[in-house]
Amino acid sequence: MRRALIIVVALAAVLASAPARAADPRYPDWPCNQLKVPEISVAAVWSGPPIDDVRDTWQNDPQVRDLVDRLAARRTPMADAEKAIAQFVTGTAAEKEDKAKRLFAGLFENLNHQRSDVMNGIERITRKQKALAGKIRGDALELRTMQDAAEHDQSKVEELTNQVAWSTRIFEDRRKTINYVCEVPGLIERRLFGLARAIQQALE
Repeated sequence: MRRALIIVVALAAVLASAPARAADPRYPDWPCNQLKVPEISVAAVWSGPPIDDVRDTWQNDPQVRDLVDRLAARRTPMADAEKAIAQFVTGTAAEKEDKAKRLFAGLFENLNHQRSDVMNGIERITRKQKALAGKIRGDALELRTMQDAAEHDQSKVEELTNQVAWSTRIFEDRRKTINYVCEVPGLIERRLFGLARAIQQALE
């Protein structure tokens, strides 16, 4: 039991410090290896005509709105998305440009919003991890104190041991989730870039 307790205390100390590391001090709750870039810029993904004049109009067109929702969904294969874009961006040169601009404006807003939601969620989980790590450390130290006492209530020791073990399991599950979700912002960026490229190709 004592050996197991020492292991728990050591693990708690490691866990307590793990989420505190941040690649960029400006974002202390950002745990991912990838640097945090709060928003994607239009220039980073789009070399087509300026979209400033359509940014607030694309939502007024149900066809564009529905297409944006379908293309932005990662469950839609890129091949299907590219085909849908080619079928939509048609007509005269002026019509094609208008459609392309409104479609990209919608996708940019939609996917940027998705990406921000994911990043905010990652930081919320990180804050919970910091709080949980502190609780694990405190509970583990209390457990060691109880165990070292000449007289102690074994039932309370077992209860706190189980609590530390359960909290540690939750911490580890969240850590694995964070490792996976950290990849999502990059996936969204690549999707937006791919969709923007397909729209620009439809204009040519």
